[in-house]
Amino acid sequence: MKNERQIIFLVDDNMANLTAGKAMLKDHYDVFSMPSGAKLFEILEKIRPDLILLDIEMPEMNGYEAIKKLKALPRTRDIPVVFLTSRNDVGSELEGLNLGAMDYIYKPFSPPLLLKRIENHLLARKQQLALQDYNDNLQKMVQKRTRQVVELQNSILNTVTEMVEFRDDITGGHIERTQNYLKLLVDKLLSEKIYWEEVSCWNLEFLIPSAQLHDVGKIAISDTILNKPGRLTPEEFTIMKKHASIGEAAIEGIMKTTTEKDFLYHAKIFAGSHHEKWDGSGYPRGLKNSLIPLQGRLMAIADVYDALIAFRPYKQPLPAPEAERIILDGREKHFDPVLVDLFRELAPQFALIAASGNAILQDKAKSNAGEPLKETA
Repeated sequence: MKNERQIIFLVDDNMANLTAGKAMLKDHYDVFSMPSGAKLFEILEKIRPDLILLDIEMPEMNGYEAIKKLKALPRTRDIPVVFLTSRNDVGSELEGLNLGAMDYIYKPFSPPLLLKRIENHLLARKQQLALQDYNDNLQKMVQKRTRQVVELQNSILNTVTEMVEFRDDITGGHIERTQNYLKLLVDKLLSEKIYWEEVSCWNLEFLIPSAQLHDVGKIAISDTILNKPGRLTPEEFTIMKKHASIGEAAIEGIMKTTTEKDFLYHAKIFAGSHHEKWDGSGYPRGLKNSLIPLQGRLMAIADVYDALIAFRPYKQPLPAPEAERIILDGREKHFDPVLVDLFRELAPQFALIAASGNAILQDKAKSNAGEPLKETA
């Protein structure tokens, strides 16, 4: 199939130049000749050329004014422009190049030179468009691949999360709810620029979903302990506490086998630090105050609040005001005081999330009140 001929606009107020130029080019290109800048923009409404040969010295709208207008319009700014001029001074040429012209061709024209210069510029433009098309396609491929990786990551994450909740069926919905609580707290930190130096560096696309792995270590805990419908014995609770370090170690093991560590970085911190307490009485390391990673301090509030307010087969949920009071009383003991102050403002939104989750869970669980709250695990 024969390639379509390329289109050239020839703009010059001198009819002799238009006639001569068209005669030189017509065997190679489709040439549209026009006597003014105004006519150029009129034709541009209907036809897009591959290159514009533009005279500088024209009445009403000279070449410099025309190219300024061409470069200001999105639909014409990328059309290559070559100036035609009888001026032969560095200042005029520099001005035209600064305005976006690709080249200068001096009058009177040398037919072979004119053809070769046009051929070179059209080839360069063709290569530029091909490279742009390649880059666009490459970017789309990268975006598609990134989406596939994220979808795979989320699929694996959801599967692991479901496995944890399947084994720990008495806390159904806990992972999703804590993730929602966490987002409220992080959004508040960002809006008020609290702990800004640290939070502003977080990739929230990874941070929030990675919180779903905070209890992944429970997979290694015995069913008899994990699903015990009552208070754990001291010995059982000692075993239960191991889920934090087990989860942290499991995620660290995965990190050693992959180069994609951003997502797992946060997950590891959530798993290993969400049971630490501000006063140093938590586990697994007994970290204190700001030595506890901020991710863990955030998750501590989300995790404990959900344990307090959620329905369980062995207890009724605490009313929202009571759960709120317990969190506030834990200020500077269990929880970071700065985060507790933020929680105080967000408590009504926490309660809405909890109420929605409990409505679903109560439909599935037996109503059996009386047992005290099992230690949050």
